[in-house]
Amino acid sequence: MSHNNVVIIGVSTGGPIALRKLFAGLPRLNAAVVIVLHIPQGMDYRIAKGIEAVSSMPVTLAEDGEFLRAGHIYLAPGGYHLLFEGNQKIVLAEGKRVNFVQPSADLAMKSLSRPLKKKIIGVVLTGMGKDGAEGIRHIKSIGGITMAQDQKSSAIFGMPKAAAETGAVDFVMPPDKIGKKLVELLN
Repeated sequence: MSHNNVVIIGVSTGGPIALRKLFAGLPRLNAAVVIVLHIPQGMDYRIAKGIEAVSSMPVTLAEDGEFLRAGHIYLAPGGYHLLFEGNQKIVLAEGKRVNFVQPSADLAMKSLSRPLKKKIIGVVLTGMGKDGAEGIRHIKSIGGITMAQDQKSSAIFGMPKAAAETGAVDFVMPPDKIGKKLVELLN
């Protein structure tokens, strides 16, 4: 049973900038935030620090077996797939790339199960390809809330566009507005 609201963000090209815009000035969220960014190993730590520099929440690289805590941001480390166990525990897995990427937002999102009382919010930000679209469809199907970045603010509109085309996206907006909407939905 999940003890936390969960926000999961899938993002790729242009991601670090979009993420900084999303988290800058946001209060601590009443949710555990997990970011699946397409990054090679070795880049992940610097990116986590860059997000933490503008965020009111601590940002760490997700660790295998770690339990999610509200008010924390977890960045999936490069070179592993991140999965959820019971919506509250992180599992890092090796394995083949999915949608040509590892970590894959789709895999992470599809490992979430229907929450009993808590909210699950799926977000797809800028990036090439379609990773996250199937995940967003899944999150919507289990009663979650879904968002995608708008075209104007996206470095590359591939991933948000693919997500929006599923018909399962509730809100399409720029990252700063997504941040404000998260505060509204969670607090």
